[in-house]
Amino acid sequence: MSYPFPGMNPWLENPLLWSDVHHSLISAMRDELAAQLEPRYFVGTETHTYIARLPDAPLMIRYPDLVLLDRGGAAVAVAGSAAATVPIEIDLPFREAIEEAYLEIRLVPDGEVVTVIELLSPTNKRPGPDRDSYLRKREAFLDADVHFVEIDMLRLWEPMPYTTTGAPSDYRIFIRRKERLHKAYLYPFAIRHAIPVFPLPLLPDDQEPLVDLGALLHNVYDRARYKLIIDYAKSPIPALSKTDAAWAADHLAATY
Repeated sequence: MSYPFPGMNPWLENPLLWSDVHHSLISAMRDELAAQLEPRYFVGTETHTYIARLPDAPLMIRYPDLVLLDRGGAAVAVAGSAAATVPIEIDLPFREAIEEAYLEIRLVPDGEVVTVIELLSPTNKRPGPDRDSYLRKREAFLDADVHFVEIDMLRLWEPMPYTTTGAPSDYRIFIRRKERLHKAYLYPFAIRHAIPVFPLPLLPDDQEPLVDLGALLHNVYDRARYKLIIDYAKSPIPALSKTDAAWAADHLAATY
């Protein structure tokens, strides 16, 4: 079964699958852009690290009351007459370190960061401390002397700041060019639309390549064989509206 939709495939948004889609699409963008931008630019993959917590768990303490530093030397010999009290063993909430990849376009050879590309995931879009952490990093990028590109291909949860225009949209691409600090460009699109093609911001006088996310996503879908694990007989997660579900059913019927 070939890629069945003109734009975003809503079945790929399932949080259980999106991590793999995210990784594959980031890698595909890196490879596509690296081939077009050499030798002037290097396209590197960087990561944010989040600590996944239970929704009602408190934020981690940032500054401890006491710190022990290992400076080497002989092992410590402890002696004392008092017997240690036997403690009660308790379970702590499971905390999993999650790394979210993003792309940096750097000048060669000095390594100056010119453009940052973020592809949103449930980790940094879902309400809670991880979203708050991402928003702080996002504001830092918006204040920095770099171009910033943010791609939101997830319908669930509230859109990021400055990415709504009043007109309804399922997905959005947000671009802040560093030469226009207080302006941004927004490409909103719905599930029935093709994914917009946009120019990648670079330094002045450089030819800016066009980023065709739709073509990249089609290629990733085929290469990863996502059709083997997606059950199109079931509703996607998150579910579609009634009208979009009927539209999607028609497209799937025409593809099979």
